Amino acid sequence: MADRKADLCSQTVVDEKKVALVRSHLPYDDEIAALSETFKVLGDSTRLRIVLAGASEELCVCDLGALIGVTVSAISHQLRLLRGMRLVKYRKEGKMVYYSLDDKHISRIIREAQTHVRE
Repeated sequence: MADRKADLCSQTVVDEKKVALVRSHLPYDDEIAALSETFKVLGDSTRLRIVLAGASEELCVCDLGALIGVTVSAISHQLRLLRGMRLVKYRKEGKMVYYSLDDKHISRIIREAQTHVRE
C-alpha cells in the first residue's frame, strides 16, 4: 500500500507565483467540462470500441453490432451519444447509413493513451 503521507504537504506554504502561472494556462471551466464529457464518453468500453472501429473503416450499425457483439439497438443508442459529442459522423447511401470517426484528433488521443497503457 502506498504511503498516503507522500501525497500531503508537510507545511502549508503556497507558491503564489507558480499557482498564478499554472492558473493562467488552465482552460476555462466550460472547456474543462467539455473535455471531461469527452473522456467520460470514451470511458465506456462499447463506445470506445465503436470509435476505434470507426477510425479504421466506415461501418453500418449491423456491422458494428456484429463486430462488437452487442445488439443493433445498443449500438444505435451508443451512436446517438457519440454523434452528439461529434465523435462519429454518418453518411447515407440509399437506405444504408454508414458511421466513421468524425475527428482525427480523437484517434491521436486514443493512440497516445494506448502508448501510455502499453508502457
